[in-house]
Amino acid sequence: MNKITLLAALAFSASVAFAQKQAPQNWFHLDPKQDKYNGVSSDRTYNELLKGKQGKTVIVAVIDGGTEVNHEDLKQVIWVNQKEIPGNGIDDDYNGYTDDINGWNFIGGAEKNVAEDNLEVTRLYKELSTKFKNGDTVGLEGKEKESYELYKKVKAEYLKNFNQYTMLKGVYSSLSKGLKGLGAKIGKDEVTAEDLKAYQTTDASENMAIQAILRAVKGKKNAKIKISEVAKQIDGGKEQISKFVDFHYNTELDARSVVGDNYENVNERYYGNNRVSSPNGEHGTHVAGIIAAIRNNNIGMNGVADQVKIMVLRVVPDGDERDKDVANAIKYAVDNGASVINMSFGKSFSPNKGIVDEAVRYALSKDVLLVHGAGNDSKDIDVENNFPNKKMDSYTGENWLEVGASSWQKKKQIPAVFSNFGASNVDVFAPGVDIYSCIPESNYASYDGTSMASPVTAGVAAVIRSYFPHLKAGQVKEIIKKSAIPVKRKVYVPGTKKKVKMKQLCDAGGIVNLYEAVKLAETYPKK
Repeated sequence: MNKITLLAALAFSASVAFAQKQAPQNWFHLDPKQDKYNGVSSDRTYNELLKGKQGKTVIVAVIDGGTEVNHEDLKQVIWVNQKEIPGNGIDDDYNGYTDDINGWNFIGGAEKNVAEDNLEVTRLYKELSTKFKNGDTVGLEGKEKESYELYKKVKAEYLKNFNQYTMLKGVYSSLSKGLKGLGAKIGKDEVTAEDLKAYQTTDASENMAIQAILRAVKGKKNAKIKISEVAKQIDGGKEQISKFVDFHYNTELDARSVVGDNYENVNERYYGNNRVSSPNGEHGTHVAGIIAAIRNNNIGMNGVADQVKIMVLRVVPDGDERDKDVANAIKYAVDNGASVINMSFGKSFSPNKGIVDEAVRYALSKDVLLVHGAGNDSKDIDVENNFPNKKMDSYTGENWLEVGASSWQKKKQIPAVFSNFGASNVDVFAPGVDIYSCIPESNYASYDGTSMASPVTAGVAAVIRSYFPHLKAGQVKEIIKKSAIPVKRKVYVPGTKKKVKMKQLCDAGGIVNLYEAVKLAETYPKK
């Protein structure tokens, strides 16, 4: 089995029926001392420190792929622009956005919304390969030389990934073909490794699928495999990989044209539409639920914050967000009253980083806190770039919180295996594994990612801003970091078995905790 086939085989492991320890659905709300889970102690905080108290309603902007505003556990906490009259086609509040009732969609046009789009590396490769297509690079200096060096880096990454996903698409297609009807041919759907070894076939695709399953369950004694579930998993993987080939790395794709803006004009602000729920609303709905799903209503789940309105800003397609849209979404959030902004997205290249930096500085000037997920590549972002970020001249990140993901596992496994990290550029870790929250059509699911850790932290920040409104954004950040529960044991560097102190993975050296944050906030004088 070649390397690519082995990568595909690993996808089977999620479909194999093993009894594995699971955390409670609400584990991220639990308390490390009372409940023995490294949650943020939100339930304990409301039961003890905030009992009988009433906070001020704060607005949290969720910059994401869209949020289902009519979700049963969210519809009461979605921000409504009271200055705008719904559906009259008039910009009643003169903010430049017509009928922006719940927020704004910066990747939508008059008729359509952007769904799938390129990754930034593809957009750059397309642009720069045209620029340097003649290969004449003799005598390049200054900006042109920098541009060519960027092109070489972009080209290498693009071609490596495009070729890998093209091969993987072929592998998954063969696996899918081999699994089709395999259970019926063997005579049962739930099989063991011995059943698979005993089955004789001359079909190359069937043999490939069987060998992949056997590789995935090797060493797992008495494993039971449901072929129908494995086939479902592989078909899902095939669909996802096809998106990389057909959309993310497709240089012929022109998704942006439906928006109708002049994309080259990075200072343009007023474009898009007010349809904020979809497409791609699953991720943003999950994020919004973590922050603000209605607490204690006996429906679904509880959000971290209880006095919040969610402003929905859609900028993230199924692909990479664009700098222009991110900058405009930040400015919109600031201008329309958000005090916390959650950003659960990221990418490896940022060709117009300057306009995002300008928006971040604008948020600082208006006392708005930005919370950003560190990314899911198991990489050190002190060394490798992940955008957007707080790296800019004469800016110390006083209103920016960069968040890594922690798991419910104990001891060495506290950092999530996928989480990015950085002793300087990641501020703190927060729960980001098996996080149960809202998804569209009033459903619920558990997801992993720093995309989940970020809204957990944004929810904590919202509680502090709600119950201690005199505190500035920089003070809220300071409180969250200082009150983080320290991890004293050495832990695994994400993606490795190397053990280090938690301080080598994030500046705070610990995990966000609302209970400790509220206690610390109570010591800050009102002035």
